[in-house]
Amino acid sequence: MPFNYYIFITLNNIESTLDQVLKSDKLFLLAGPCAIENETITLQTAEFLTKLTDKLGIPYVFKSSYRKANRTKSSSFTGIGDEKALKLLGKVRSEFGVPTVTDIHESKEAEMAAEYVDMLQIPAFLFRQTELLQAAGKTGKVVNIKKGQFAAAEAMPFAANKVKETGNDRILLTERGNMFGYGDMVVDYRNLVWMKEMGYKVVMDCTHSLQQPNNGTGTTGGLPQLIEPMAKAAVAVGVDGLFIETHPDPSTALSDGANMLPLHKIEELLVKLLRVRESL
Repeated sequence: MPFNYYIFITLNNIESTLDQVLKSDKLFLLAGPCAIENETITLQTAEFLTKLTDKLGIPYVFKSSYRKANRTKSSSFTGIGDEKALKLLGKVRSEFGVPTVTDIHESKEAEMAAEYVDMLQIPAFLFRQTELLQAAGKTGKVVNIKKGQFAAAEAMPFAANKVKETGNDRILLTERGNMFGYGDMVVDYRNLVWMKEMGYKVVMDCTHSLQQPNNGTGTTGGLPQLIEPMAKAAVAVGVDGLFIETHPDPSTALSDGANMLPLHKIEELLVKLLRVRESL
């Protein structure tokens, strides 16, 4: 068949998935390695998760950061190069026909990243940055806004409005916990309810909410053994989507390995979560 036909089918599949994420009642998933490390891990993870979510009937968006701008130490891994990483995200789109999402950190990045991904994610530390939100909104892409670790749910309509004022109402809100003391996170599940009442689809970040940042080693820790109960609680509360960072071998991951779910464990988790969802 003509190459243009495959492009049409791929784009149609992507838009269909995004439509399900934004409008259907299905539990959806944003998942992938924390950061783009190399082509092998990126494509291996994307292929595994695409096949799994197809089997389970879960709308799926591949997530990976093309660059990590928020690191404790200057020597920490930040990426393999913007263009190289973004092209790998584009390759995931074309090879597997799934939408992709990545973080942006400055307004000038929005248009660049939008060429390769279908969803732009606003990091929690940056959810108040007006120009960043406006730049993301102007691309027309879906915008996933993470609630700040220092913020209450009641702050989120103001962030969302900065996107809506650009004419873009394709918005998700993500809960990722709040700082508790200097180096721990807690989740107030009331925030999921309150953000849903604002009229947006709400996502639970099941891995970043288990981070233990700001420790003396300069490397963020985590509690991945609690991913399952955190996710179950979110589904029981009625969350629309789940954000889970996963990796074939978190012990060797170059970013946030301490709180990622091993890839081989995600099928069992998703099956359990679908059962919780069906019981509501």
